[in-house]
Amino acid sequence: MIGVTIQSNESIDRALRRFKKKYERSGVLREFKKRAFFVKPSVERRMARLKAARRQHRAQMEAE
Repeated sequence: MIGVTIQSNESIDRALRRFKKKYERSGVLREFKKRAFFVKPSVERRMARLKAARRQHRAQMEAE
């Protein structure tokens, strides 16, 4: 579980911002969305291949 201790002389807004950063970096929301529905292994592999191809294409375009 993610938690943030508020230090003395620290505003709530700053503590909330720290909490949001921790929450985003931990990947809780991403994991929740991933587990929201079942994806067949074959579809998962196909999506991974397409993602890798897009990443490679983007890297190639940046190199030019």
